[in-house]
Parts: sequence; C-alpha cells; structure tokens
Amino acid sequence: MASHAGSIPTGPPQRAFHVLSKPTGAICNLNCKYCFFLEKEKLYPGSSFRMSEEVQESYIRQVLESHPGPEVPISWQGGEPTLMGLDFFRRSIELEKKYRKPGYRILNTLQTNGVLLNEEWCEFFRENNFLIGLSLDGPREMHDAYRVDKGGQPTFDKVMRAARLMKKHKVEFNILTTIHAANGDYPVEVYRFLRDEVGTQFIQLIPIVERINEFGQIGNQEGSRVTDRSVKPAQWGRFLTGIFDEWVRRDVGTVFVQMFDAALASWVGAPPSMCIFAETCGHAVALEHNGDLYSCDHFVEPKYLLGNIQSQPLVQLVSSAPQQKFGDDKRATLPRYCRECAVRFACHGECPKNRFLLTPDGEPGLNYLCAGYKAFFQHIDRPMKLMADLLRRGRYADEIMPILAAGEVPFTVVKRGSSPGPYRQEPGT
Repeated sequence: MASHAGSIPTGPPQRAFHVLSKPTGAICNLNCKYCFFLEKEKLYPGSSFRMSEEVQESYIRQVLESHPGPEVPISWQGGEPTLMGLDFFRRSIELEKKYRKPGYRILNTLQTNGVLLNEEWCEFFRENNFLIGLSLDGPREMHDAYRVDKGGQPTFDKVMRAARLMKKHKVEFNILTTIHAANGDYPVEVYRFLRDEVGTQFIQLIPIVERINEFGQIGNQEGSRVTDRSVKPAQWGRFLTGIFDEWVRRDVGTVFVQMFDAALASWVGAPPSMCIFAETCGHAVALEHNGDLYSCDHFVEPKYLLGNIQSQPLVQLVSSAPQQKFGDDKRATLPRYCRECAVRFACHGECPKNRFLLTPDGEPGLNYLCAGYKAFFQHIDRPMKLMADLLRRGRYADEIMPILAAGEVPFTVVKRGSSPGPYRQEPGT
C-alpha cells in the first residue's frame, strides 16, 4: 500500500489534533445500507481486524505524549468498536493512567450503534466518564429503512434499549442522526422524536452523500453521481431549516444541535470547531486497527495513507508536508463562486469529500450540498446576528426566544459574517 508521508518535521504540531481510532477497522455487526466504511475491509485482505495490544498502547502513549493538552481526546470509532470487548477498553484506561501527563484531562469518546450495550458496558462508561455517540436515525420506520443487521433485520428496538440503559446509568451520550432519503423530508418529526421520546439534549446531524464512480462502485471519493439514498441538496437545506425554526423558538440553551452551535460560533467570530466549516482542515486523522494513519476518516484510501505509527511517530505524520497540503488544499481549491459567496464565512465550502460538482461558470469544486447550505445560512442570519449580539453583551443566547415569540425579529438574508467556533467535545462522525 502506497504512503504519501514525505519530508517530515520533528517538532510537535502547531495546534491540537484529533485521532479517530478504529480498533476493528471496517468490521461491524450491522449492515447499514449507506455505510461508506464497510467497503474499507477490502484494504486489508486476510486481516483479523482487531487492534493489537502493541498498537493500542502505541496509540494512547503517542497521543498523550504529543498532544498539546490540557484536554486530550481519545476517540474510538468503527466499524463497531464494542466488538473489541470490554477488556480492551479497560486496558485503555490503564494505559491512559500510565501515560497521562500531570494536569492533563483525558476525554474518552466512543461512537456506537448500541446493539451490544448492556448494564456492564454502561457501568464502565459512567465510571470512566465516557461520552458516547449513539447512532439513531429517527422514529422506527425512518431508522429501520437503512440501519439493519447482517441478516437485514431492523435494529430500532435494540438502539432504543441502549438509549434507555445509558439514561438509567447516567452515561453522557449524544445522538448522531444521518439524514437521507428516508428521513430527509421529516425534520420536525425527527427532531421532536429525539428531543421528546429519546430525551437527548445533544444532537449531531450528518448528511448522507454516497458518490458513484464511473464503474458504478460506491464507497470511494470518486464520481459526480449519487445514490438514491443520498439526501438531496435542497432537501438538506429544508431539513436544517425545519429543525432550526423549532429549536430557536423553544429549545435554545436546553437542546444543543451541533450544526447550530457551529453556526452561532461563525456569527460570533470564534475559531472553527467542526472541521467541515473550517477554512482549512487536516487536524483530524483516522487510525486503522493495524496502526496505519490516514489523512481523514472520509479519505481512508491508499493515496491518503500517511504511514504507520509503529514505524513513524504519530506527531510527525500529523505534521508532515503531505498532511499539511491535504489540509491547505481545502482553501486553495475553493472555486471563485464560493470565494465570493456571502455565506462563505459560515461554510468555507464544507467538506472536500462533497466537492464534486461544477459551479455555474463551469469551475470544478462546488459542494454537492451547496444549495442547501446557502438556503439554510441565509434563513438563520437574522436570529444568529441577534444571538451573537446578546452573547457579546454578556447576555444569554436563549433570550432570543421571548423576542421571537413577540414577533419582533423577522428572519432575513445574510449580508456579512466572520469565522466558525467551538462549543462541546463530540464523538467522531
């Protein structure tokens, strides 16, 4: 497998970085129809797809030694990380204690489909302050449309059981909801279900965009066509707008939607939090089960392999010239149409994985979801400006709700802005 780890500096990275570690690689106990990562199993034919103790220790040691701190994320994703079993994660906690620097706080996160969670898992999560991301796509029929097990059977009941168990054990968890053809027309129904029936306070919304290459294959970052499962651009904008209109009138300060938090940071002028809205990227890398490090979770492909942390230090790979170029290319390849856009400050072209359309004047690099994002950001401009003004004056953003209730602030079109910023540590996507 080719590597693009070129001339490598030896010092620490200039800023904090985030590693999404995949201890089972692409192996999962579900067979979600839209999952782009299941195809990555083909990268490692004959592998056991289980992270060894040596790679596990190397990952934790190197992150804790090289991260600028004082808060250090240790993130587990998949595939399905709980397939490793509890003893693997108990050992991770022991390794964290062994290598943690004085004054550093470790933020353990894990993204799961929830199928294997039981009382023992939840007790462990609570005792060790894990933040769990639970994948749930809305009410039963919307969730079960694509999130099925290896036998094609629905998983909704098992996921809801996991949510109830975590609430019982007071485990901190977010809901990660992917938006696709089955739920994309029902924003309010999805939101109210997550808020009222699941009882979550923290929601991540991820658009499903499945590209099809010239050979009809799905799973790589190639091709300009998308599957029928993919959310449509205008549909994505309507979905965000539908939830926002409900949230901004009654849930500001009590329900936290990652997309809205990131947008508010943009209007405030804070630094970027979500990498998709940052001007450049490259500080969120993906670690495979055997120690291979890739430029990004969405680019686990041979040409984006940086190297292996067992033979080259993690900090050097993250800081390498090819990885810096990968991150800088997000800004360098932005089309003029985007550079001149009124909502660039909030979007910056979103994720490079979705930039596969032509602009109206024929330049490559337009984001597939552009029309949806533009409509959404224009729609929220006025309330965002108002909340940003409240925060700058030392007030609270939730004070917007009585103002809107009195009918004093119409939604208007965006005119200017700044750059994105952080709110809360989340598990990976």
